[in-house]
Amino acid sequence: MTDQTANAQERETWPAVFNGWRRKCPSCGSGPLLKGYLSVRNACPVCREEFYHHRADDGPAYLTILFVGHLMAPLLLFAFTTWRPEPLVLFTIFAIGTVGLSLYLLPRLKGAMIGFQWARRMHGFDKPD
Repeated sequence: MTDQTANAQERETWPAVFNGWRRKCPSCGSGPLLKGYLSVRNACPVCREEFYHHRADDGPAYLTILFVGHLMAPLLLFAFTTWRPEPLVLFTIFAIGTVGLSLYLLPRLKGAMIGFQWARRMHGFDKPD
């Protein structure tokens, strides 16, 4: 494999994942990746990179549950043992926090996962640049 071929196949992973986190195109970083809350565009309107073949599937939902659960469970234990609030107050605060954090993370993790797939040339992203 020549140096030119190796450079053409190399894509930076972390910038692509960060662009996906921002819900931007992992290739150019300026075009929108999503057309709705979770609907992925068929292609970037700026650089024409195709996205229709991504395979995020249940990954973003799984990661959202993983992150929110690992963050909220210790906070719930800490709040309960430290302040001993009324159960309804505790439930209300943590229900709102859990739903809010989940709604915030889900589209960002989906974008990050698509950015990771693009950078690693997974699925249909394996065509040469």
